[in-house]
Amino acid sequence: MKRVITACAIAVLAAAAAPAFANPAWVQAEAARNAENPALASVLADYEAYLRAVDPINAGMEGDRAALSRMPDSSRAFEVAQEPVLRGFADRLAAIDAAGLGDDDRLNHSFLTYVLQRSLARIPLDTGRIDAFNSEGGPGQGLAYLAGVTRIVTTADAEAWIARLEAMPKIYADQLAGAHRGLDTGLVQPRSIVENALTLIEPEAALVLEADPLLKPFAALPASIPAAQQAALRERAARAVADGIMPQRREWARFLREDYLPRAPQTLGLVHRPGGRDLYAFLVHGFTTTDMTPDDVHAIGLQEVARIRGRMNAEMQAAGWTGDFASFLTFLRTDPQFYATTREQLLEKASEMAKRADDGMPALFGTLPRLPYGVRPVPREIEANYTTGRYNQGSLENGVAGGYMVNTSSLNQRGLYELPALTLHEGVPGHHHQIALQQEAEDGPYFRKSVDVTAFTEGWGLYAEFLGEEMGFYRTPYERFGRLSYEMWRACRLVSDTGLHWLGWDLEQARACFRDNSALAPLNIETELQRYIGWPGQATAYKIGEIRLRAIRTRAEAELGDRFDIRRFHDALLVDGPLPMALLDARMDRWIAEEKARPAD
Repeated sequence: MKRVITACAIAVLAAAAAPAFANPAWVQAEAARNAENPALASVLADYEAYLRAVDPINAGMEGDRAALSRMPDSSRAFEVAQEPVLRGFADRLAAIDAAGLGDDDRLNHSFLTYVLQRSLARIPLDTGRIDAFNSEGGPGQGLAYLAGVTRIVTTADAEAWIARLEAMPKIYADQLAGAHRGLDTGLVQPRSIVENALTLIEPEAALVLEADPLLKPFAALPASIPAAQQAALRERAARAVADGIMPQRREWARFLREDYLPRAPQTLGLVHRPGGRDLYAFLVHGFTTTDMTPDDVHAIGLQEVARIRGRMNAEMQAAGWTGDFASFLTFLRTDPQFYATTREQLLEKASEMAKRADDGMPALFGTLPRLPYGVRPVPREIEANYTTGRYNQGSLENGVAGGYMVNTSSLNQRGLYELPALTLHEGVPGHHHQIALQQEAEDGPYFRKSVDVTAFTEGWGLYAEFLGEEMGFYRTPYERFGRLSYEMWRACRLVSDTGLHWLGWDLEQARACFRDNSALAPLNIETELQRYIGWPGQATAYKIGEIRLRAIRTRAEAELGDRFDIRRFHDALLVDGPLPMALLDARMDRWIAEEKARPAD
């Protein structure tokens, strides 16, 4: 799974452009380069200017130095105020005859229309009521992540980060207001999510300045900043944290413990909340980028569970196991040979696998990103509720590498037979490769560099695990079984997420699919279930996206025959950035036709 800076902890609207925002000449020039139609070029220029204004996090990651001193407005008032802006912007797009556009312009027109329609539909739902926190904490955890990808190499960088520190109390306050609205309207997180969040938020509220993650960017300032100035900058930063942020943290912890927890229900899914079914259907449509209903997704999940189980049985037999499936799972979950004995050993194994994955990349891809990535441990202060692994995007402009994050806690729950699949998913050819290419894209409009299309991004991560078979990456039946166990995990997500939020399942019903059909360790199963409960719908994106990507490849191979080139195919999928599934189908059908017409080499 990738981590997005602007996730629920730092809510930012993917809103439309407001013509009132000034467009510098370089923005206009870029829009003109990216659109042949003048009206569309104007829309893209306005949209880019607006995104840079309302989303300073991504703008800063993309090299906008002025944005590095600002934080987004995550208030409900700001969200509501965007409705007429979004509507006006959608009207401008609708006035453009899409049928008369060239292929690239038509694709951008359709994609931006999709983004705007989703944004408009989200506003009445007030998702900030339930997005304010989840099992991985609240706004503080997202802000700590932002600190971790912030580098200070000049005095201007230090001033920018201090400005962000001074703006952070409003982030806490806005998210707290959202949680209050949830309590007032009944759209609330269940008790188990509140308890999980408190395990992170209460220690955060008790932090002392010397250990505060928000001050880490000041840990090693460059020698080019005089010592006296360094001391003054550190003192200002510490004051911003102590006077503005620490009181907000304490209020968050108090609110969750004293106000929210006593009113949090035991029932788990959105189906039990006012308006929950409509909200969940909206989320499933958005995360899968399809018109599938939750019932459709549930049925696909059951079909995939049955299919994958057959392949797992074959690998179990290849390993020489003579017992039944359940006893093989017990063997994998308990035999010491499958587990690292130290945190360092687990990181070393992940690092070796990551480097071996690098070795196989040129055979599969014609275009490789410039940005490298590192293998890093999940910070210990958040590891207890954190997933097994994750990808943190970097920034070439700001000198920050991507990060394959490995959870090195609870080592007896981190099966090494799963580590190859995890490495391919989070590093290369998975999230790092895809996201870095998206960030480095030169031809597409700005909004496509940072847009989050979960079905594509997470579908690609799961497809990358499959590519490990073609890379010869899985060296034993146990590793191949681990890969299939990870695929089963995503199939069970379809079953359990829809079961919890649409069918009203309890925790044991949701747990059964993972326990009985995958080799996931018990701790990982419980951590994952809490993630699905607290982040409804997101888990449905992975398998739906991967199924569509695999179908597109099958279609391309069938139609191109001997002319199919895997490197050209993967570049066509990735270099233009992620797309919703229907637009991806159309884009790749066009590529197949172009390949057919291309002169033979």
